[in-house]
Amino acid sequence: MPKPAPAVVPGATPDRSRQLSQPIVAGVVTALVGFTSSFAVVLAGLRAVGASPAQAASGLLALTLIFGVSVLWLSWRSKVPVTLAWSTPGAALLAGAGTVDGGWPAAVGAFLVTGVLIGLTGLIPALGRLLARIPTSLAQAMLAGVLLSLCLAPFAALGNNPVQVAPVIICWLVMMKFAPRWSVPASLAVALAVIAIHLFTGGGGNLEGGFLPAPVWTVPAFSMQAVAGIALPLFIVTMASQNIPGVAVLKSFGYTTPWAPSMLVTGAGTMLSAPFGGHAINLAALSAALAAGNEAGGDRSRRWIAAFTSGLAYLGLALFSAALVTVVSAAPPGLLEAVAGLALIGTLAASVSSALAVAQERIAASVTFLVAASGLSFAGVGAAFWALAAGLLVRWVLKERATQDQG
Repeated sequence: MPKPAPAVVPGATPDRSRQLSQPIVAGVVTALVGFTSSFAVVLAGLRAVGASPAQAASGLLALTLIFGVSVLWLSWRSKVPVTLAWSTPGAALLAGAGTVDGGWPAAVGAFLVTGVLIGLTGLIPALGRLLARIPTSLAQAMLAGVLLSLCLAPFAALGNNPVQVAPVIICWLVMMKFAPRWSVPASLAVALAVIAIHLFTGGGGNLEGGFLPAPVWTVPAFSMQAVAGIALPLFIVTMASQNIPGVAVLKSFGYTTPWAPSMLVTGAGTMLSAPFGGHAINLAALSAALAAGNEAGGDRSRRWIAAFTSGLAYLGLALFSAALVTVVSAAPPGLLEAVAGLALIGTLAASVSSALAVAQERIAASVTFLVAASGLSFAGVGAAFWALAAGLLVRWVLKERATQDQG
């Protein structure tokens, strides 16, 4: 007579293989979603500040390799599901900034300065406190203004090239309803299919560039215009829109972010990647929930394995950086910009909401948003810097007036 099957006890600990497989799968998903949903934004940003296709591919390679290795180290040492990413809002800022005096070498110098500032926040607590004094509403309004033109790109491209852009937008909308996490990766897959058809029908000519990753070294140059127009806004946006939310995401799942080590590692990683074209490395925000949440398993003490696995997956994805740049360089006009814009709509919505959340800050935030969206450039410095300066000035004037009225 066969023995009866053992009873399943509610709340019993899953078997060891499931304990291991869940965080591993979550880590792979984290890397795939993080990479495919934003690499188009990074390419657009690097190209906008003067990078050639080879230099942009090198930047993508350097960023992915360095933050992949950094995730391995941080998650292993801390046993916390710390995940890193490139600065997607920072790349969007670059796309709106355009070239600065000194061209691409000056942009690379600004990336180095950004890395120094990020690292210093881990060494000097006062710098973090100074950064915290910048009103969140103004920082988010600056980001929203920078994002506006990028988020308009899909719909502008739809008017100019409806046959090739419409499938991408329709795919994004359908996936937003049924599987939001995969909406941008799926729209990217459709865009790649459109590019393949475009090439097959002879519309794109021959592919130019290599398919194997190759680092390209750029000697940095330094200028005050690049520091003011790129480095400072990039630092502020990266801290306000990536690092601080990244800490909040981990805290929501009961984890304490190793702040100082994370800032030192991401600052050093940014400096190391800069001469190869990388703009900024930071704590992951949105994708952090994939490695720290329930998808990574019921045992919270083992979810660091998900972050560790994402680091390994990123190292694998780095091998495809050159191939991706080569393929998307043959895209029909507006197609890559459409994918990048769709990827940023959620960030734009969150930024606008945060910018206007405090009633007393709305006028200053609106001015910040409008100046950033205007594309104003003065004395070789781009709109992001002047937007924040204008917002702070308006906020100070209105605050002084409110104080006098109360008196």
